Formats: sequence, C-alpha cells, structure tokens
Amino acid sequence: MPISRLLIANRGEIALRIHRAAHEMGIETVAVHSTADTDAMHVRLADHAICIGPPPATDSYLNTAAIISAAEISGADAIHPGYGFLSENAQFAEIVEAHGIAWIGPKPEHIRTMGDKVEAKRTAGALGLPLVPGSAGAVSDPEEAAKIADEIGYPVIIKAASGGGGRGMKVCTSPDQLASLMKQAGNEAKAAFGDDTVYLEKYLGNPRHIEFQIFGDGNGNAIHLGERDCSLQRRHQKVLEEAPSPVITPEERARMGGIVSKAMADMGYRGAGTIEFLWENGEFYFIEMNTRLQVEHPVTEAITGVDLVREQIRIADGKPLSVRQEEIEFKGHAIECRINAEDPFTFAPSPGLVTAYHAAGGMHVRVDSGLYAGYRIPPYYDSMIAKLIVYGRTREGCIMRLRRALEEMVVEGVKTSIPLHQALLRDPDVLNGDYSIKWLEEWMERRES
Repeated sequence: MPISRLLIANRGEIALRIHRAAHEMGIETVAVHSTADTDAMHVRLADHAICIGPPPATDSYLNTAAIISAAEISGADAIHPGYGFLSENAQFAEIVEAHGIAWIGPKPEHIRTMGDKVEAKRTAGALGLPLVPGSAGAVSDPEEAAKIADEIGYPVIIKAASGGGGRGMKVCTSPDQLASLMKQAGNEAKAAFGDDTVYLEKYLGNPRHIEFQIFGDGNGNAIHLGERDCSLQRRHQKVLEEAPSPVITPEERARMGGIVSKAMADMGYRGAGTIEFLWENGEFYFIEMNTRLQVEHPVTEAITGVDLVREQIRIADGKPLSVRQEEIEFKGHAIECRINAEDPFTFAPSPGLVTAYHAAGGMHVRVDSGLYAGYRIPPYYDSMIAKLIVYGRTREGCIMRLRRALEEMVVEGVKTSIPLHQALLRDPDVLNGDYSIKWLEEWMERRES
C-alpha cells in the first residue's frame, strides 16, 4: 500500500518543509509536538496533531515510545525524522520498521555504520573514497598514537569516534602534548556522547568543507546531485552554504560525483545522504557521512530542480529514483543563510515573542520558516528560526539578490543573525569565494580587535 499518512517526528522549519512536500503528494500529515510547540506553524497546518510531552527534547522529540504511540493512534503508515533529534538513531529506525511503519530514511545498518566515525572511515576507504591519512581505527595507547603521529606528521587532530559539533576534537602540534590531549578528547567525548573512543588524523591547515548530496534506491542504484560548499562555519556550525562551490570545476564535480555515487550504489544505500569532505589544494579527504537530509538541502534543490524531500518519500514508498544521473543539470548558483534567534556577533541566544515578521520575497527567493507575528520562540531548542535561500543565474547575481532579500527580511522582538549575513556579504573574501573553514572565526576575531 502506498504511503497515505505521514508522521513528522520533528519541529520548526523542517517539519513545515516535510508537511508541504507530503501535501503536494496527496499525503496526510501528523504533527507531533511538545507543549512548547502547541502554537507552531507546522502543528497548525498538519491534518492531525498529537502532543507527545513537555518542552525538554528528551521527554518529547527524543521520546521513542511517545512517537511510536502517536503513529499507532493516528494511523500513520510512515515516519519522517527530518534532521537532528532521532534522524540518525539506528535503533529508532529499527523500532519504526518493526512496527510495520515505513521509515523515511536509510537502512538502519547504514545509519549505524556511518554514525561510528571509525567504522565510517573504514567503510569509506573500502568503498574507494579518499581518506585523510591517519589511524586505521580507534587508538587508546599513547605510544601507539605517537608512532602513528610520527608517520603521518604533525600537526594531528584527535577525534571522538562518536563525536559531532566539534566536541571531542583536539589539535596536537607536538609529541609532548599527545598523551594529555588524547585524555582530554576522550573525557570530553565521554561526557558528551558516553563513548571515550578516539582516533587520529592528519590535521589539514586551511581546508574547505565540501559535501556531496547523494540518493540511493536501496537496490544498488545511486546518483549524486553535486556539491555544496559549507566552509563558512563558527565552532564547526555552518552559517552560510552555497552550491556549487566557487572552487570546484565541472570536471572535478563529475569525477568526485562519480566516485561517491558508485560507493553508495555498491553499499546498497537507500534514500538521502551527504558525504562530507575536507578539500585542500585540489584534493578531497573524506571526513564523515550524514545519513539524513541536511539543513542546507535547499541550495541543491535550487540548482538541480529536484525536490529532495519528495524523493525521500518516494524511495521509502518503494519507488525507483525519479531521475537518472544523465538527466540532472546543474544550473546557476544558490546561497542559503541560516537565520538564528541570537545576537549576530556575540551569538547569545535570543528567544522570545516575535512582534513583527515579514519574509523576503521576489523572483528566486525562498524562505523556509515557521515564524509568524505573535509566535513565541521557545528557549528549549536550536536557535535557527529561518533559512533564506536565493538563486541566481550567476554567483554575482545571486549575491546581489541575497543582499536585497536580507534588506527586506523583518523579524522584530528578538535579535537575529541577519546583520551578520549582511556584513559577510560585504566582505571581499566572501564576494570572491576566497574562504576556508577557519575564515569566519578569524574574521570575527579581527572584528573584535
């Protein structure tokens, strides 16, 4: 039976994004929400809404039992996890499928494999993806780590196997620091993720963060939809993303795209995924794979014309990929600004009542947001409140349109990161596409001094 009622196990702009895609496919939606999100836009628009707990995510959006109960009560035959929360939880995916509910995501075993960074690196190497030189797996003995570090050369980076968001990562520049930093990284990872396993990699001096969007049908067929440049980051959190990357040639895109799509086909991967690389001096180095939809997926949609959420639902419904690789055309340029409810330069959170709201508009301007005047932004969740996505025939035209759109965007009552994006789009390095993953933090330091 085809999917007819879809439960959205998420909140905010991504929940609204999924609702819209489902409705365009004639599928009913079920919104689950915490008591803090009773007035959220996706809850208002969904066909059915079920409260699953109090504001803390552990009691609501991370409450597996409550979500499964809501699916059964509402008669949902599919669950879309969005991103964050339970989207990369293999056990949750298994539970969903064990209840006879379609899981709109990859196979649980692939989520588990790619969620363990040591195993992900081993798997990526076996699939032919280029790797950063480093340890073959986890390292616990400082003497063994010292030998590996001597072989690959300092500086090295110590990473938590279960890490994310920059936690459990330490850069080591000399042998005398290694044992101490390994212990620090392990302790940090243990506190954050319950796992003190670490591994070593060569530390790249000034790379870019470039990721490829892939899609598989689970039956040995896979395609890529080009790359996104996500190098403008603060504390490993992306701020602005663009597609295509200003530094990747069509030949490089075709070459790497072929490598990643073949790897996913060989893996039998199902659904949406993103393979992330560091890029330096023309070389790609695999860092991790995200087995879910990405926040920045709209820039890929803009330059390819492929609705990624619709494609996710189709694949989960047992349908084939709707487009072949040779049918995908990369046209123009797109940039996404993540708009957060926070001070634009100190990054202090700024939840509260939105007293006025006006979304930017015009040709090729898209705003993904659940905001409205009178909405109270809760303090319990991620601070992102909107994504402004702009498309242009050229990168220069896209930037000019984005500047205009940022001028039009109005969010009053709380502080937002709109002024930060306006400042970035006046900087010559950003205008020239000349930046790396370190650029934004160095720019912030220069601003403060």
